[in-house]
Amino acid sequence: MNQKLLLVVNEDRFFLSHRKDIAVAAQQAGWDVTIVCKDTGQRKDVEALHLKMMDLPINPTGENIMQELKTCWFLFRLYRRNKDAVVHHVGLKNILWGGLAARLAGVHGVVNAVSGLGTLFNGTQPSMMAKAVMRVMRFSNSRKNVVVIFQNHEDEGLFYKFQVVNPEQSAFIKGSGVDLKDFVYIPDSVMTDDVMHIIFTARMVREKGTMVLIEAAERLRKDYEGKIVFWLCGRLSTTPNSLTEEELRSHCDGSYIQWLGFCSDVRDLLQKSSIVAFPSWYREGVPKSLIEACASGRPIITCDSIGCKDVVDDGVNGFLVPVKDSDALAEKLRILIEDKDLRIKMGKAAREKAEREFSLDKVVQKHLEIYESLIKDN
Repeated sequence: MNQKLLLVVNEDRFFLSHRKDIAVAAQQAGWDVTIVCKDTGQRKDVEALHLKMMDLPINPTGENIMQELKTCWFLFRLYRRNKDAVVHHVGLKNILWGGLAARLAGVHGVVNAVSGLGTLFNGTQPSMMAKAVMRVMRFSNSRKNVVVIFQNHEDEGLFYKFQVVNPEQSAFIKGSGVDLKDFVYIPDSVMTDDVMHIIFTARMVREKGTMVLIEAAERLRKDYEGKIVFWLCGRLSTTPNSLTEEELRSHCDGSYIQWLGFCSDVRDLLQKSSIVAFPSWYREGVPKSLIEACASGRPIITCDSIGCKDVVDDGVNGFLVPVKDSDALAEKLRILIEDKDLRIKMGKAAREKAEREFSLDKVVQKHLEIYESLIKDN
């Protein structure tokens, strides 16, 4: 088989962290795979996997209509030359413009992976812009050979409500998966210096709960400074609500609260941590950082928000707290800080949940089955 697969994601670094195993497995299964993404300097890492890569002209966070149309036009011309391909769009912007381009170009098979709806759909009611996006996607999906993958049922229900997809087009895969051989279970143990680490891994934006965690840490400082270290692990962002480096430096003292910057491999940090805190109210799909925390056997405190709550069974492998509630977060942190037996019990439950629900092998196999379903009638 030499069937073409075009995998379209925003950036090369996102591909490497969230989709590379799917692409490699597809290639091994005989697919001619090309990664279409913005080159942020990691092309060599993509090509080291023996995958082809095309630079996608896209501003992942931009709203300039001319830039948006340039992205759509680029994809339309690419798809017109590859009508027999299966194209796999990851993320809302790629689904919007890639789906429209695929419909107009007559591409044979389309996979749209909804990996969270972000700030555009954060309100209680969709905005005019959100409704316009839905109308475009409804037009794009009104055809045969389209599969839409959802990571949580709230996003799926919203797409049904606005008739963007029908049940026959829908597939459900809970997150990007985690390699259970790479992220192994190690029981919680305070480091030899008797300092407990609490870790937060995300881009440094307000919607991810960065400031909420810092506020909770400050509430606990009087009782735990010198005994607890908060690790903030993640890069700065270009989104409008991103924290600046100056803001972060002003809140992180380098001892009790430490900003570590971007961490390419969090496995060692997770193993050295006792608790994962992730107070995000961003409209997540299913956060990969929480899936990795589960696989590592760490209790999680996160928000009772879309995507995040799909990883935590409240009181079993962690706690759910209301959004933007630093007091509630501090209270749950205190409970876990003080009760090592509970941390171990919840950590074991987290690992069991990862084995049941988040295995990378299962995620990869489901994707390959979807690709095959789109070419069987070709």
